Amino acid sequence: MSIQSIGEATLAEFRDDLEGTMVAPTDRDYDEARHVWNHIIDRRPAAVVRCAGVADVVAAVRFASSEGLPVAVRAGGHSVAGFSTCDGGLVLDLGPMHAVHVDPVSRTARVQGGAVWKHVDRESQVHGLATTGGLVSSTGVGGFALGGGIGHLARKYGLTCDNLVSAEVVTADGRVLRASSEENVDLYWALRGGGGNFGVVTSMELAMHPVGPVVLGGVVFYPGDQAAQVLAGWRDAVAGTPDGLTSLVNLTSAPPLPMLPA
Repeated sequence: MSIQSIGEATLAEFRDDLEGTMVAPTDRDYDEARHVWNHIIDRRPAAVVRCAGVADVVAAVRFASSEGLPVAVRAGGHSVAGFSTCDGGLVLDLGPMHAVHVDPVSRTARVQGGAVWKHVDRESQVHGLATTGGLVSSTGVGGFALGGGIGHLARKYGLTCDNLVSAEVVTADGRVLRASSEENVDLYWALRGGGGNFGVVTSMELAMHPVGPVVLGGVVFYPGDQAAQVLAGWRDAVAGTPDGLTSLVNLTSAPPLPMLPA
């Protein structure tokens, strides 16, 4: 079913029910709204709903269910695998929902579903806290955390999903649930690395840890023909390093950027 085949009255009622906005294929900003960061992924959803809050998510899920439309959820929108968009369905863009509140006493952060890692780091570093997060500041917290989440703090504090204390979830029938180690335990277990399709996570509570404000980091470049030697040396070196040091090896080619040796 396309959005055009839905009755005008039904569509108008849905638009009026939103605090945020709905972008349809006939709207001027549709192409901008439908694109994700990975331009290899080129899908044409029936509509993009820019959700302003949980009530918008509930309304969108119920509308999609009643009209037989598939749903895709967009957090940060990197969407390397294309999961945050779809053809012919409803994209729930959580981008406007990016608030972060840090509690320095409990060392937790309440993060809305549309936040990216720069939002979290900015607020948490006010208190000298952080958690395992994305290597790129524009990565969405939601997709990263629900898919596992490997970051620079992983050796000491585990994956991002290991730091998921609780989540607020809108299920496919439009209910709003809290998932934690004490409530909706099976859902909580599934969210911690399961990747998706368990509901729309509108906010997460993440455990935070003392980090910074000064940290040591950097990059060392080696020519490709030294790869075997470098990998063997790195393997031997990290065997005795403390958990506070995370390192990784990246075998890649790169464009001629000023920061990179020829």
